[in-house]
Amino acid sequence: MRRISLLSILAALLVGPLMAISIAQNIGASDDEEAIKNLMAEMTNGFNNHDAKAATRMYAPDGAFVSVRGEAANGATDVEAKLAAILATRARNASLKTLKMKIRFVRPDVALVHVTNELGGLVNANGQTLPAHQELSLRVLSKESDGAWRLIAFQNTLVAPFDGSTPPK
Repeated sequence: MRRISLLSILAALLVGPLMAISIAQNIGASDDEEAIKNLMAEMTNGFNNHDAKAATRMYAPDGAFVSVRGEAANGATDVEAKLAAILATRARNASLKTLKMKIRFVRPDVALVHVTNELGGLVNANGQTLPAHQELSLRVLSKESDGAWRLIAFQNTLVAPFDGSTPPK
């Protein structure tokens, strides 16, 4: 009988704190998810306003960016400059519309965000407007010690990259 009581006490001492941590993480995840959604909306609004500074202010100082064309930039300053060049040329009349967003926390302080956007208004080198298309981006975010989420990596891919193909359902 005494052995069962000691085991029960030991189990409660071990399981109780683990449950409390789990509950605390779930409560924080809801606030964190909302903060991340707001950050993604801020990126899109910055792009739609053709404001590279606003669209990249959430990058970590060493953040990385890869465009749908494979153009790479490393570091927040380089990312802002690369996006400014894109917004001044082929995306000067472009606009983004977010179609889907999925946030997955791999740890309480690291999130993967898949965003599907429709991009319209791009122009080619001859100045002709291209048809709208869908792009899927993977964004990796890290929560800093001050509680702010920062973008540490962004990579963009065409949903249907070949002529005549259709996006998966």
